[in-house]
Amino acid sequence: MLRKVFPFLEWLKDVNLATLKLDLVSGLTVALILIPQSMAYAQLAGMPVHYGLYASFLPPLLAALFGSSRQLATGPVAIVSLMTSAALAPYATTGSEAFIAYAVLLSLIVGAFQFALGVLRLGLVVNFLSHPVVNGFTNAGAIIIATSQLSKMFNVYVDDAEHHYETIYRVLRAALEYTHWPTLALGVGAFVLMYALRRVNKRIPYVLIAVAVTTIISWGSGYEKNVKVPIDMIASSQCREQIHAFNAAVRETLDLAAVRAGTAPKLLEAEKAYGIGSREVLDLKHECDVAEARMMALKNAMRRTRGDMRCLLFSAVKDSSGNTVYVPAGNNPDGTAANGQVWRLRVGNTALDEKGILLMGGGAVVGAIPGGLPSFGIPSLDPNMLLKLLPIAAIISLLGFMEAISIAKAMAAKTGQRLDPNQELIGQGIANIVGAFGKSFPVSGSFSRSAVNIQTGALTGLSSVFTSLTVAVVLLFFTPLLYHLPQSVLAAVIMMAVIGLINVSGFIHAWKAQWYDGLFSIITFIATLITAPHLDKGIMVGVGLSLGMFLYKSMRPKVTTLSMHSDRSFQSARDHGLKECKHIAMVRFDGPLFYANAGYLEEKISDHIRMMPELKHILIVANGINDMDASGEEMLSLIVERVRSAGYDMSFAGLNEKVLAVMKRTHLLEKIGERHIYPTIFNAVEVIHKRAHTECEETCPLLRACFIEDLPQHRQKD
Repeated sequence: MLRKVFPFLEWLKDVNLATLKLDLVSGLTVALILIPQSMAYAQLAGMPVHYGLYASFLPPLLAALFGSSRQLATGPVAIVSLMTSAALAPYATTGSEAFIAYAVLLSLIVGAFQFALGVLRLGLVVNFLSHPVVNGFTNAGAIIIATSQLSKMFNVYVDDAEHHYETIYRVLRAALEYTHWPTLALGVGAFVLMYALRRVNKRIPYVLIAVAVTTIISWGSGYEKNVKVPIDMIASSQCREQIHAFNAAVRETLDLAAVRAGTAPKLLEAEKAYGIGSREVLDLKHECDVAEARMMALKNAMRRTRGDMRCLLFSAVKDSSGNTVYVPAGNNPDGTAANGQVWRLRVGNTALDEKGILLMGGGAVVGAIPGGLPSFGIPSLDPNMLLKLLPIAAIISLLGFMEAISIAKAMAAKTGQRLDPNQELIGQGIANIVGAFGKSFPVSGSFSRSAVNIQTGALTGLSSVFTSLTVAVVLLFFTPLLYHLPQSVLAAVIMMAVIGLINVSGFIHAWKAQWYDGLFSIITFIATLITAPHLDKGIMVGVGLSLGMFLYKSMRPKVTTLSMHSDRSFQSARDHGLKECKHIAMVRFDGPLFYANAGYLEEKISDHIRMMPELKHILIVANGINDMDASGEEMLSLIVERVRSAGYDMSFAGLNEKVLAVMKRTHLLEKIGERHIYPTIFNAVEVIHKRAHTECEETCPLLRACFIEDLPQHRQKD
């Protein structure tokens, strides 16, 4: 019982000095890859970079202690991070306090969902996500993740469009004019370095090396060149007017949001006091609608102004008083000369500080990272957001677990370890739940880090414990060293990580297995790309297609007639081109007989009766009928009655014990007659053939199945 509640007791007894050394090396190696990756995945999730470290502190340790896999490395992963960002984008501005609160709440919901499935032993629910659908979604997700990092690689800033492909088009257009070449060089260089080191030896901490080298280059070259200047130092009346207009729109938007928030409780009170259709309620609804319409207009105006300001380029020159002013590039006053440095406005979603406008002359870096361990607290439980996030949390839970269990199974096959999917669900659930109390966003098992873990010799879950402790040390003492880490390098880290998610052969394999599986995989891939950033729509398309095919196949299972093959086995006459007996129809029904397909069996039997004018006997080969409900039993009873009343006989062969028990309980067995029930097809054909044939027919394909001793006498008579 203790080992079920605390599964780590199972492997803790195997710990000794030798395993401790291997686990320590593995844990440190994984941590060196995890730290920069987690920061990159935090940005992918729309969170500040240090939240990636928070998500790498407790979850790896807890998943190792309470899961069943000894080598699974848990933490931030690409697909789950992307889905987190996509899920929360409609409800809050990326990186804002509300966004962070919702991400932490999402982690809590995901963890609770996974924990509940594990405790209730419902790990099989993950089978609703078929592998072809997941393959299509994962390939599309890899492309979306990689292309979402292009803005950081080029160091350009654009507003997100309604669809991801529209956003990428905006990025590429901006990159044609405003690419910051040192940023691109650092990003591409980091990618090439990581790729080369990984090809040499996968045990090399290639991510850490690339991060360390580029951070040193960034620090030594003065890569980040930011200045804050008062608005009066910008020598462009057009730019100053745009800043004033933008700030005014931001302030009005905040005021309208406050009005709308204050009106909501008044609306609920008015509905209770005066009724839904009352004048007071209608007035409040009108007030909300007016505020909403005005906010939309302001947001559109802010988006246009923000885009115009981002396109402005400035040069720094000295005025007559010797002060540095910033003029539009190419419009230097007479007698002044610029130093060749180009400056751009850094414009986000918040108001610009007119006393200190931020101008960028270099590349973007991570910046200051708060040191220390995360503060622990109960996530903000907003009932409205709980309901809104529940559907996407369920999808993230299943996708994350499917990724984790697939990795764990692959490693268990190598190590011979026993794996419990439900216990793994509990471990992942606890990691997300407790992680939420430590400011973590949703996490899952990582394929790349788990591979490193097992390659470096990890034997127990202590390797993940050492990983968590290493992250804690970095949070406590080494965050200042990450200040000059270029953002484009984090983008390269993400791009490097998602290469392994692209699996074109998965489409081909699915198509070879079943053409519709391949088609569903491709449709899911295309739907995910088109509907991004609404990733849930893409995967729901795939799940809907898979369930639709499952229902269709359940309602229309394979029904075929059998005949004797040359090897004396009974095979499908249509599939093998076999000749059939004209007096006996051997009908095989492949699937459970239940309310949705019972009528289909009757339809097929009626077809055989119409197509076989000399038919005398129908044999139902029931090996494939593994279950039967009340509707199926009722229909089978009607079929027996109608077939026999029409002058044909009917028998059954190979009945399943479960189906036979249903027949006994409902007295259908008495109606059929026990002498019409045969254990095997051979037994049935041996008896039925004699009844159905008045004379010996040497051309009958079933003749070889019959033990007719006086066959030579028949030939003599003929």
